[in-house]
Order: sequence, then C-alpha cells, then structure tokens
Amino acid sequence: MAQAFFGGVHPHDMKAATNEKAIEQLAPPAVVVIPMSMHFGAPCTPLVKAGDHVKVGQKIGEFHGLGAPIHASVSGTVKAVEPPPPIPWAATSTSVVIENDMQDEVSEEVQAPADPNALSVEEMVEIVKNAGIVGMGGATFPTHVKITSGIGKVNTVIINGAECEPYITGDHRTMLERPEEIIGGAKFLAKMFGVDKVVIGVEDNKRNGIDAMNKVIAEQKAPVVVEPLRCRYPQGGEKQLCQAITGRQVPPGGLPADIGCAVFNINTTCAIYRALTTGMPVVRKIVTVSGSGVVEPKNLECPIGTPVSNLLDACGGLKDGTYKLIAGGPMMGMAQYTADISVAKGTGAILAFCENEEKTVENPQCIRCGKCVSVCPMHLEPLFMYQYASKGMVEELNDAHIMDCMECGACSYICPARMHLTHMFKTGKQLVKDKAAADRAAAEAKKKAEEAKEAAAK
Repeated sequence: MAQAFFGGVHPHDMKAATNEKAIEQLAPPAVVVIPMSMHFGAPCTPLVKAGDHVKVGQKIGEFHGLGAPIHASVSGTVKAVEPPPPIPWAATSTSVVIENDMQDEVSEEVQAPADPNALSVEEMVEIVKNAGIVGMGGATFPTHVKITSGIGKVNTVIINGAECEPYITGDHRTMLERPEEIIGGAKFLAKMFGVDKVVIGVEDNKRNGIDAMNKVIAEQKAPVVVEPLRCRYPQGGEKQLCQAITGRQVPPGGLPADIGCAVFNINTTCAIYRALTTGMPVVRKIVTVSGSGVVEPKNLECPIGTPVSNLLDACGGLKDGTYKLIAGGPMMGMAQYTADISVAKGTGAILAFCENEEKTVENPQCIRCGKCVSVCPMHLEPLFMYQYASKGMVEELNDAHIMDCMECGACSYICPARMHLTHMFKTGKQLVKDKAAADRAAAEAKKKAEEAKEAAAK
C-alpha cells in the first residue's frame, strides 16, 4: 500500500507535449564530445589520444576509486583530448572528441555472455561495473557500488519510475516501448540482491505505462510488482520514494540502504539488462527536448557526447524570444549559457523557455508566510537557511541541517515572494564544505607543527 511522504508540491506536469511521442533515433552526429566526468566521483583518465581509431563500446576512460568507466559512443577517429567543456558537471575533467565515421563498428570488447541467466552475482556486478552504468535519472552514482554495498543489507529493491519532474517523459516512453528491458533488468536485480520481488513505483499519470509493464510481468511470471503512486513532487527522490513504497523513513544524513532499500532508475535498469544480455555498455541516452521555446518537442535517443545543438535542430530549433536553456527538469535542472554542451549519462532533458514565462523578481523579500516549511520534504526550515546562507553563518547552517537539503526546488516553487531559495542553498552548502575543508587543513597544519616541535625538542 503506497504511503504518503511529508511536504511536496503539485506543479502542472506539462508532459502533454511529448508523452505520446515515441522515442526517435537522432541522426548520427558528425562529432561527439565525451566528458571524462559523467558520474559521482573523480573524473576518468583518458585511455586514448588524438589520432586513435575507436569503435562503439570501446573503453576510452578508466576510473580510479569511486567512479565508472566511459566508452566510445560512435566509431571513428579521436580528434582531440581537450580541456573541460562548458558544463557544470564536468568542470574539472577533460573531454574526448571523436569524429564519427558513420560506420558504427562495434568494439571487440563488447561480448555478450553465453547464458546471462547462468551468471553468478559476482559476475553480474563485474559486468555492470565494466559497462559504466550509473544512476541515469541524474544522480549518476556508480551502480556497481550501490549494488555491492547493498548486498546483504537490502531487502527491498525499488525501481524509480515516478518521473515526477514536469516536462520529462523519457522514462514513461521507455515503459511503453521497452517494458521487456525494464522487467528483465528488474529480474537481474532481484537475483543480485537475493530478494523475492522487485517493486516498480510509478505515478498514476502513467497508467498506460503501468499496464504495459504489468502485461510483461504476467507473461514472464516475473517477481516484479508495479505500485501506482499518487502524483506529487518530489516523489522521485530516493528517500521520498522509499517512504511512499515501504512506509520507512531514511534517517537524517542517511541512505536508503540504512532502511534496507536500494533504488534504481528505469533507464538504469534497462542499461543493466542490456549489459548482461548483449554486453553493450552505456553509449546512448534518451533525452526529452521540450518547453515553450522548442518548436517541435520530442523524445530523442542519441549517442553520449552528442552536442545539445543537434537535438535542438532535430526539434526545429528554438523560437524567437527564448530566454532560458536548462539541462534537466525545471525544478532541479541547471541553466546553461550555451547549446554547445554535450549529452551526458545523467542528461534526462533539455528544456527551453520563452520570455512570457519569466517570473523572477529583482529584489525579492520574504513575507514570513511559512509555505516553504510546509512543503519541504526533508522537514527543513528554508526561510532560516536562506538568511544564514546570505549572511555566511556557517555554524547556523550546520545546525539547520542544510546538507540534508536535496535541492528539489519545492520551496522556490511555492514561495509567493519568489525568493531565490534553492540557489542560495547551493551557495550555503558550498560555504559549509569550504569551512570543513579549511578546518581539516588547519588541523593538519597544527598536527604537523606539533610533530615538528616534538622532533626539534628531541
């Protein structure tokens, strides 16, 4: 039985422009620019150099520590290994630029398992790791790490099909067009975690998607249950989805694994299925291109590293008066200053908006209505956090648990004064991180000074 989580808002879903449009394959780009940082963790080290010939699925970036490998999404010639592209999630990494030869040669590294169902858990996890699979809903946390850290702790595996952000419909279309991949991936996850069933949480504005998956579940007699959920943002947040499905609450500062849950995005689940059945790593991404500034909104599937400008061109371009371009959804996405950015593993949408939707206020003033407190799904007090962040009050920010903020934007959405709340919380979090780093550096310097003093005394 679906439960309710605290707070949340009910924005217009704005999905009508694309929810009935099938996923289209984008015309092959002449060049792809693949960032070496498309995951939570340190950037990958490039394994190729200018002049090298690469094939689809060939590993071109190796991770160290926490991360996931990166693969060529097209075949062709490496033109450059260059400085960071102008995108926030790859600001400190290099990019591999590949000129597409349009041959789609598949690398010899791509090997399908002889019998996917005969694979051991260890073998499946290794394939997932080598396939470079991350949280493709936007979090980009390495999937193999989530699996290995959850085995033995997790008793509830949840597939996140909420897709609660307005405009985005890629997961919905995947439910309709590729339900076999979703259910197949869910069965593999059930085996890896040793659970008797997997739950797929889907908001009830996707009834046809629920029916499509239930049909496959019945045909395959799969150990999967689809749980319809009432529409409420941010239902797709891991902690909120866990509570909605199980009734359990993730403790402050905790993770879903702390309450026995593991959550995977719909397209992450499909990527697991493809890796374990075909051997193909993550080389493509489904992106919703929509918004009032787009001439013909579409759902497009394209190679990783495809310039966003190519996607916009495939949708007829942008309308006159377009003032904002966002990578991601309108609630949590990041505004971009150029279309010369690349599609990454976590890019779920590209949205463009016209001037008549500009609702910002130059000098917003809080009216102390408390609406932001009532909608915060993390039980925080945004109005106080805003004051502390604007005044650089780091200790108070810590006391207010700002690091628990999930930056969902619900407070900014509901605020009648149009305060720039979420933006300020991003700034406040950085203040906390900077202070923690400075404290560590000071403690380390003090320790070294004391050790030097003791050594001199001897």
